[in-house]
Amino acid sequence: MHMIQLLIRQFIKLVMLLICVSGMTFFLMSQSPIDPIQAYIGADMLRVGEEQRLAIAQYWGLHDPPFQRYVYWASSILQGEMGTSMIYREPVRAVIKEKFMSSVSLLLFAWLLSGLLGFAAGVAAAMKRGTWLDRIIQWYCYALSSTPTFWIALLILLLFTVWLPIFPVGLGVPAGVTANEVTWLDKAYHMVLPAITLSLTGISSIALHTREKLVEVLSSEYVLFAKARGERGFQLVWRHGLRNILMPAVTLQFASFSELFGGAVLIEQVFSYPGLGQATVEASTRGDIPLLMGIVLFSTMFVFIGNSMAEWIYRLIDPRIKEGFKHET
Repeated sequence: MHMIQLLIRQFIKLVMLLICVSGMTFFLMSQSPIDPIQAYIGADMLRVGEEQRLAIAQYWGLHDPPFQRYVYWASSILQGEMGTSMIYREPVRAVIKEKFMSSVSLLLFAWLLSGLLGFAAGVAAAMKRGTWLDRIIQWYCYALSSTPTFWIALLILLLFTVWLPIFPVGLGVPAGVTANEVTWLDKAYHMVLPAITLSLTGISSIALHTREKLVEVLSSEYVLFAKARGERGFQLVWRHGLRNILMPAVTLQFASFSELFGGAVLIEQVFSYPGLGQATVEASTRGDIPLLMGIVLFSTMFVFIGNSMAEWIYRLIDPRIKEGFKHET
C-alpha cells in the first residue's frame, strides 16, 4: 500500500510541476518582444502583405488573449496533440523525437563519464587527503565549478580544432554527406568534443561531495578499528567506505540531469550540434511557442524522472529509508 501512495504522490508532484512550469513559460513568451509572425515568415517578410499577416495570426491564434491560448494549448495536450512547430513546419512531437535522438547519446555519454570520473576523483582525493593530489583535484573542481560552460567549450573547440586539428569544428555529421551515407562512427566522431565538454562540467559536485563523505567515513571509529587490525589503502575503502559514499554519489548523479540539460543548451550552440538544446534556443529566440512548450514539458518530465529514479535507488540501497517511510504511512 505504501508503494501505491508513493506513486500517487509522485504523480501529483509531476502534474503540479508541469502546470507551473508550462504556465510560467507561456506567460513569459507571451510578453516577449519577438514577433512570431516575422519568425514564421523569415526572409520573405517584405513580400507578405498585411492580409496574409492577419491570416497567419488568425491561424495561429496570436490575437487571442494569452490565457485563452494557454487553455487551448493545455486542452490539446490532454488530447495527446502537441501542435505544429512554426519554424520547422512539422509536428512538435516529431521535432522533439528527432532532436532528442541526436542528444540522447551525447547526454548519456556525458552523464556516465562525469559520474565515473567524479566518483574516482573524489575517492582518490580522500585517500590522499592533504597531499599534492588532493590539492590538485580540489583546485580543479573549484575552478571548473566557477567557470562558465560556454567558455570551457570555446577553449576545447580552439584547442582541438584550431591548434590541434584532430576533431571537426562542429555539426553532428560530416558536411555535404547524405543521411544514408552517414555511419555511427561519423556521429561518434562529431560527438566526442561536445560530450567531453559536457562531462567536465558535471565532475566537480560529485567529486567534492564524494571526497567529503569519504573523509568523514575514514575518520569514524569503526574505520580506525579496521586500521588497527592492519587494513590499509584501497582494501580499507572498498570494505568500509564504498557503501557509505555510494548512496550520496548515486543521488547526485541522477539529480544532475537538470545540469546536463542546462549545459547541453550552451554546448550544442557552441559546437553547432543539432540536438534538443539547439532546438530550444531556436524556439525561444524565434517565438515558436508550440515547440518551446513541448520541449519544456519533455525536459521537465525527463529531469523529474531522473530525480525520482535517484530516490527509488536510494530506497533500495538503504533499507532504513524504506522502513522510515512505512512508519510514516
